[in-house]
Amino acid sequence: MATYKEIQQYVKNKYGYSVKTCWIAHMKELSGIKVKVSHRRYDENVRTNPCPENKMKGIKEAFVHFGMLKK
Repeated sequence: MATYKEIQQYVKNKYGYSVKTCWIAHMKELSGIKVKVSHRRYDENVRTNPCPENKMKGIKEAFVHFGMLKK
């Protein structure tokens, strides 16, 4: 499984924008990929920074690129 840094670098190189680690975690949850809960998270059931819809495509493509999801 790819690291958050690898996913960030892939999206930055391919799409030219940076992604937050919380967006990657949110996309992992939406994609059914197991994710650890950050110790900095105030409430396990609430996302304060969900992934914006216009950034989802790039992150999901990175998951496919790194073999974390099938196409």
